Amino acid sequence: MLEDEEEVLKPDLRPPLVNTSAPQDKEPSTDDLDFFRKWQEARQQRRLKGEYESHVIRLTELVNSNLALPIRIREVRVLGADRTRSSFLEYIINPILADELSSTGEGSNTDTLEAALHKTRRISQVLLRSDIFTSITPTLERNRDALAEGQDVDIVVRCRERGRFFLKTATEIGNNEGTASMIGRLRNVFGGGENFEASLSLGSRTRHAFSAALTAPLGTDLRTIGTLSVFATERDLSTFSSCKEVLKGVKAAIRAPSLFGSHEFAYEAALRHIGDLKPEASISIREATGFTTKSALSHTFVRDTRDSAAVPSRGMYLKIFQELAGLGGDATFLKNEVDSQVARYIGHGYSLSISARGGLLYPLNPDRKTLFNDRFQLGGPFSLRSFKHNSMGPRDGDDSLGGEVYWAAGASIIGDLPLKPHWPVKTHIFVNAGRLDTLDRSAPLVDAVRSSLSRPSISAGIGLLYRFDPIRVEVNFAVPLVAAKSDGLQRGLQAGIGIDFL
Repeated sequence: MLEDEEEVLKPDLRPPLVNTSAPQDKEPSTDDLDFFRKWQEARQQRRLKGEYESHVIRLTELVNSNLALPIRIREVRVLGADRTRSSFLEYIINPILADELSSTGEGSNTDTLEAALHKTRRISQVLLRSDIFTSITPTLERNRDALAEGQDVDIVVRCRERGRFFLKTATEIGNNEGTASMIGRLRNVFGGGENFEASLSLGSRTRHAFSAALTAPLGTDLRTIGTLSVFATERDLSTFSSCKEVLKGVKAAIRAPSLFGSHEFAYEAALRHIGDLKPEASISIREATGFTTKSALSHTFVRDTRDSAAVPSRGMYLKIFQELAGLGGDATFLKNEVDSQVARYIGHGYSLSISARGGLLYPLNPDRKTLFNDRFQLGGPFSLRSFKHNSMGPRDGDDSLGGEVYWAAGASIIGDLPLKPHWPVKTHIFVNAGRLDTLDRSAPLVDAVRSSLSRPSISAGIGLLYRFDPIRVEVNFAVPLVAAKSDGLQRGLQAGIGIDFL
């Protein structure tokens, strides 16, 4: 009987396995372990982010309260630059130290902490701009000299250099041409930011092309670049003129930025050859065969603020090209070209693009004709849609001879596909106009330009375009509305793959 009483009085014991406290951050139930694990990871990330932000705030307050602290920079050490000349590093770093020197007296080199931080940032930027290094970690450290004072510090930049050799093979489609290419690059050739690059390509129209270029920085800010190159190309022009063109030459150029864009000044010497004629070649093309030489100075200005070069919706583009030939050689002319584009977003997924370009080839020798190699060509999906490639202007039989003055303008409205605004495929409606002519030397130049403007060829159409930066693919249905008798027409569907469209 006592055993029965003990069983009745025995308390119901339960282990303390249940957490009865109310969680402060809405801890979920452990029934769904996967959800509970993700919640724990998110909470840990929030905690780490909060600690990081608090450390950043404390560090910022510490630095800001000591910006006026006297600091004297004794050395700048760049670690990890094994293949870079020390003289080159001094050449680009010393001007920064001299520009931002905060002198407290004649011959003094004492800075504040703020000035030292600005110098460190500028040194890091110029080292990154050299394109020699993949990563840069700058620090301020105490000077290693045993006699250094407390305010003496060193700027120590720990770097990792890029690989020296680069080789790439590729197949490309652009400007309605397929090419296979191989590119080799040797970086930091002489230890001063120089790059040597050679390329070889084979294509359907450009049968083969070879180029080799050596580039080097010319200024301490590394923004001015000098280039020395050699090139050789063979182009098949039989689709619009019954011949092939071989071009070999050298080019020296200097490219520098400005407040409004970039400038390039160049000198080019080239040997050109027109040959390999088709049996049906016209008399004019046969007269153009043979070797010619060109020695020319040129200037190119480019300003580009577009959000996309392939399918822009905002911004503007301006390119001005000027060339003077006649410093020896057969070609003597003054050539000017302008290419411009303005794009504006007009709402509801639509943007308006307006483009205009033009050129003038003015011969400097009134007794000689301009050469076929130097004349302009117009027509095709990149310049005037609904016309055949390079088929506008003066002709002799089936051969396009090119012109000395041209202009082209176009307006397009580009929009999203209905119900698919996120797709890279867009719709567009366009109108193109332009003309290619020869100059009438017996008439004033203004009259010749006015005559060209007053007789345009016009086309209009609709189409689809695919944006694949930097390539743009177009499939259009277009019709010529006005055309000259000599223009080559292409009614209906027309496709184009390239970069530079009107």
